[in-house]
Amino acid sequence: MKRLMVAAVANALLAAAATPLSADVIEATTKVAGTVVHYKVVLPNGYDPGQAYPAILALGGGPQTMNTVDRMLTRNFRAEAERRGYIVVAPAAPAGELFFDGGERVIPDFLTTILAEYKIRDGKFHIAGPSNGGIAAFHVAAAYPQYFLSVTAFPGYMWQPTAAKLEAISRLCVFMYVGEFDHYRWHGEMERETEFLRSRGTRARYTVEKGQPHGIETLAGAGAARLFDGFEETTKGCVSPDPSRGTASTPRGR
Repeated sequence: MKRLMVAAVANALLAAAATPLSADVIEATTKVAGTVVHYKVVLPNGYDPGQAYPAILALGGGPQTMNTVDRMLTRNFRAEAERRGYIVVAPAAPAGELFFDGGERVIPDFLTTILAEYKIRDGKFHIAGPSNGGIAAFHVAAAYPQYFLSVTAFPGYMWQPTAAKLEAISRLCVFMYVGEFDHYRWHGEMERETEFLRSRGTRARYTVEKGQPHGIETLAGAGAARLFDGFEETTKGCVSPDPSRGTASTPRGR
């Protein structure tokens, strides 16, 4: 009986060693800037801690609680990140402070913690989010542009915009999406900011998603691939040497 048990354990270990690593979602807590931050990390399929991966800082919409983080990861990021080989880091608003209303103060120390824990390609992130998450993505990127490669909002715009804040992200790629039937102020403000950035030579794009409301379904599920296509566009460069030539024309939704 003992020999059979040993053999069974050995076979189980061999089977585990032969099984490819699967993707994982880690829930964690850290204390930075004197504040506790709860967050989740999506790891890609076959994750190798010795390998550097591209990474996304994803900020949830609404109250930016862990519930909104979970919904966002499921709708927009997890499956495609696992498939394409991205790490996604998604924090909840610390102490209930939105990331454009005080919560942004934890970002530098938080990202320093993440960079110490995971190998992030070039030490920089794409930052993205829907609604309040999109607004927060712009706000955080303008405050700490040295940490980012691109900004993506679906929808979202610069919180309390100024020329200086837009200039701060003008060397990042910028991708904005808004539903055709979203009746808040998103449309006009997003288009104005895109044109400002394009006048500076920024690779900036504003897309109206046809037939879509505020919650854009065309960027969820299989449609989330378009968000990742944007992240990968950054490899082509984000600034034109001749601003008068502009960037890609403003497309309309698919």
